[in-house]
Order: sequence, then C-alpha cells, then structure tokens
Amino acid sequence: MVWSRHKYASYWLALVSFTESCCFVIPPDIMLAPMTLAKPEKAWFYAALTTIASVAGAIAGYIIGMYAFQMIEPWLISLGYQEAYLTVGSWFSKWGFGAMFIAGFTPIPFKLFTIAAGAASMALLPFVFASAISRGLRYFLEAGLMWWGGERLEKHLHKWIDRIGWLTLAIIVIAYFIFR
Repeated sequence: MVWSRHKYASYWLALVSFTESCCFVIPPDIMLAPMTLAKPEKAWFYAALTTIASVAGAIAGYIIGMYAFQMIEPWLISLGYQEAYLTVGSWFSKWGFGAMFIAGFTPIPFKLFTIAAGAASMALLPFVFASAISRGLRYFLEAGLMWWGGERLEKHLHKWIDRIGWLTLAIIVIAYFIFR
C-alpha cells in the first residue's frame, strides 16, 4: 500500500504490465489492486493503463516469438516453460483467437501465449483484439471490484483472483463442449 501511493507508481504499474506480457513473471494485479484501493478515484485510469501497457507488451511478445524465438528458446527451457510452450502452440492450431482470449483473462502465464502467437504467425489483428478484450475485462473487473469493495475486499483478493480466472476458464471450456 505504501508503494501504491508513490508518485511514480503509475509508471511502475505500466512497466510491470508491459513486461508481464512478454518476459517477466510478476503479474500487474499485485500493483493494480492496492493502487486502486489507495486512490479509488483513479480506478478506471489504472485499469486502462494496465490494459494498454499489457497489450503493448503482448505485441512485444508476439514480435519476440515471430523474429527471435530461437534466441529465447533456451531461456524458456531453463525456466521450465518448454512443455507449457508446446501445449500453448498446439492450442493455437485449434483455437487461435479463443486461446488468446482465455490466456488474457486467466492466471495462465500470458507471455507464453504472446510468444507462441508470434512463433505460430497468428494474424496480428485478431491477436491484438483478443488481448485487448481479455486483458481489459480482467483489469477493469479487478479495478471495479477494488473500487466497489474497498479495503474489506483487499484481504480476499489474492485468494479470489486465481479462482475467478480458473472458474472463467472452466465455464468457457464447458460452453465450448456444449455448443460445439
């Protein structure tokens, strides 16, 4: 909460949001929630900033996947992401836009999807569209909950955010099998 009131907190939020989408492991949720609690009048600004920076980072991840995958492949392997990356790659061949949408909203490591989308040469416009919608939904929902729930909700956020993400993923998978 102290850092969330820092005069450069918005810049750090944008940086964390950008890097999480292409190369870093810290999700911006850990900054977005306390910043929204500290300054609820800026909730929508923070959600928009997080979304825009995250989509910009997703485009960077896409470019990395498209043009530099051979250089980062050893890094993915050393971090233990090789198997996850291969799984993600197979999802693109089946679902494309849907895979990006799900990855953007759930706690699945988004960077794996952005890099895989570039390596698989997914069409850029659907990639950006899926990233913007899913990330926007996630961050505006989170900021809205923090704005609405205030401090009483903060203590439950860390427990709930992953559960909400996994529940959403389960609903999407069930809906897919019902409506296919």
